[in-house]
Amino acid sequence: MAESSTNQTGFFGHPKGLSTLFFTEMWERFSYYGMRAILVLFMTTETAQEGLGLTTETAAAVYGLYTAGVYLLTLPGGWLADNVFGQRKAIYYGGVLIMIGHLILAIPGSPPIFFAGLAFVAMGTGLLKPNISTIVGDLYPDKGARRDAGFSIFYMGINLGSLLGQTFVALLGEKVNWHLGFGLAAVGMLAGLIQYRLTADKTLGDIGVQPKAKLKREEEGTDGEGNSMLAVIFAVLLIGLILALQFAGVIDLMTARGLAEAVGIIIVAVTLVYFAYILIAGGLNTEEKKKVVVIFFLFVGAALFWAGFEQAGSSLNLFARDYTDRMLFGWELPTGWLQNVNPLFIIIFAPVMGALWIRLSARQMNPNTPLKFGLGLVMMGLGFLVMYYAAQIVVAGEKAGMMWLVMTYFLHSIGELTLSPVGLSATTKLAPRQYLGQMMGIWFVGAALGNLIAGLVAGEFDPDNVAEIPNIFMSVVMFGVGAGIIFIITSPLLKKWMGDVQ
Repeated sequence: MAESSTNQTGFFGHPKGLSTLFFTEMWERFSYYGMRAILVLFMTTETAQEGLGLTTETAAAVYGLYTAGVYLLTLPGGWLADNVFGQRKAIYYGGVLIMIGHLILAIPGSPPIFFAGLAFVAMGTGLLKPNISTIVGDLYPDKGARRDAGFSIFYMGINLGSLLGQTFVALLGEKVNWHLGFGLAAVGMLAGLIQYRLTADKTLGDIGVQPKAKLKREEEGTDGEGNSMLAVIFAVLLIGLILALQFAGVIDLMTARGLAEAVGIIIVAVTLVYFAYILIAGGLNTEEKKKVVVIFFLFVGAALFWAGFEQAGSSLNLFARDYTDRMLFGWELPTGWLQNVNPLFIIIFAPVMGALWIRLSARQMNPNTPLKFGLGLVMMGLGFLVMYYAAQIVVAGEKAGMMWLVMTYFLHSIGELTLSPVGLSATTKLAPRQYLGQMMGIWFVGAALGNLIAGLVAGEFDPDNVAEIPNIFMSVVMFGVGAGIIFIITSPLLKKWMGDVQ
């Protein structure tokens, strides 16, 4: 009886359960992006003005660690749902942790209290984000076009929440009080939790109630102790690697930047070892190995793209605060409002780009996935080329107009639509069936690495050294456009290795 409720339509012709997940994700993104819009601004504001007064380098490193941690924690978050809680409870527990984190951030206090709040938000997001997407997929057993349409509607909820959060949290945080802004983010997550508890049982049936991996082990009569032992060994090796790097002087765990660099080294090392293991001892045939190599290249491309794109919340946000003329009709716009340009463009152009790919495909002109990655990277690089010229205006002693940032975010948004959903879809098609879940985890790890690099690059942004800002932006142009050109040149070969995957 409960299962049948998931087949009832009533939300744009889709299962009613999609409405529950749509609004839960909308409010979670309201809290996440609302808080993100003021995070670096708060950390770099002088303590006398109720900020933390951290240096730009430290604040950017903390920002990178936090945003990277959000994506890295989706891996244990997915494992806990599969083996312990089930997706439904994981979503709820994650939302509770997020709300607690924002409430801690709303308490004026020392940096340790603030960092504890960030840790709660990161852990909660790691539990909620992968599992809510899993349930969206489970609403559509046939995995057809209707499922793709359902994810498109769900994606609109993400961007709607981002738009609302970055409007109201930024307004309250910047114009009234930082901690009230963080408190509003907590209220947003509370609204999401309330509607989730009131509607989930009625609209989702039995989906996500039982932990899938645990049920499978019970059916097969296995206990999973081997996997647990591998996890322990893996953790010990990671700790050993961290200590070795510290004693060798490669990293300095006593600083935020050093810690961020350490995490970056670990992510790269673990990813390389993982791909080497899959290719050498993964039991794959030649065609499957070629597809895994393509996934590796997509991982690298995604990490480089997010390394530029995710500076929206750090270096570009600081540029908007310190060097951009935000006066409109005699009123200065909150800095965080410029963060709204990206979700607004996504909402406008997502259906346009989707229709474009369909039309090109009908004419046998649809660019292959590696070529789209190249175009996305070039668009990201061109966005920073716009900022290079905006920075030249600042070096000349004037403030840049807001349209420079708007144009940058437009190029980045088109690049995101060209790369992100395409890469996600391609990974699901290219991954060997027995490694599908792990390969999807690797996709999130790519986003984590990109966010971490973004924080490290933004750490070079020195408000007291304006003359260096154009060079920082030009460095992103070089690696973005350069990587894009490499993808474009190698796309025929990579497309060949993709085999029958379109």
